[in-house]
Amino acid sequence: MTDKLTVGVLGTGIMGAAMARNLARSGHTVHAWNRSRDKAEPLAADGVHIAETPADAVRDADVVLTMLYDGGTVREVARQAVPALRRGVIWSQSTTTSLDDVAGLAALAAEHGVIFYDAPVLGTRQPAEAGKLTVLAAGPVEGRETVTPVFDAVGARTVWTGEDAAAGTATRLKLVANSWVLAATNAIGESLALSKGLGVDPQHFFDLISGGPLDMGYAQSKSALLLEGRLTPAQFAVNTAAKDARLIVEAGQQHGVRLDLAAAAAERFARAEAQGHADEDMVAAYFASFEGEPPA
Repeated sequence: MTDKLTVGVLGTGIMGAAMARNLARSGHTVHAWNRSRDKAEPLAADGVHIAETPADAVRDADVVLTMLYDGGTVREVARQAVPALRRGVIWSQSTTTSLDDVAGLAALAAEHGVIFYDAPVLGTRQPAEAGKLTVLAAGPVEGRETVTPVFDAVGARTVWTGEDAAAGTATRLKLVANSWVLAATNAIGESLALSKGLGVDPQHFFDLISGGPLDMGYAQSKSALLLEGRLTPAQFAVNTAAKDARLIVEAGQQHGVRLDLAAAAAERFARAEAQGHADEDMVAAYFASFEGEPPA
């Protein structure tokens, strides 16, 4: 089978747009749909065909990739798309959803004879645009030869977690990884907020930990976004981080694990959303540390 495919991409937000663009640059034929068409239109300059409906985007597809906001959105859009799919088409579901959503979406795929892969990605805007995401994937061995060129176009590495996509082993790993990322993001924000409140120059803090076991490249890069006022365009938005934090808390509750930090993270992101920072980079949760504007 040729490794040049026809791919239907449903969802062209921060991540989906970058993935569609990299698929087209890799020589695949890409049809993309987004609820707000204006977010998809710029992809036409990269050779992506913009579809009017989800069904139009997937009608001729060898592989369908969903990168939407949440599980509910995926269900809604997939129900419009799957009737147009040929039996045996591959569905790579890359939206971060709940474990229950993974099982439900896998069942929907099975009803229509579609081969389902649980395939969330690890990374933000910059690695997505560079085609350097890490793809976490679970699904049947038969079909992997077809879907691998898609994963290779959007990612630098694919980590296979199992053959039973409905079990959500890839999503489980993604939720664990995101629990660390969101905790680190909020820890960075709180440290910077405390330095602001106490009148400490943040650079003194970074000088203190630089090169030692407490130093972390992620802390340095995220802090720079905040301190230099580069919160837009977001690498990963506050509202999406809030959604993921809620999913992490829910997964923990379902499996008897109390996640106090994740619950606090969800609250902080929600406060930042309410303060008007929903579309800014998730490090803008920093502002949730203050009732009003941060002290001068």
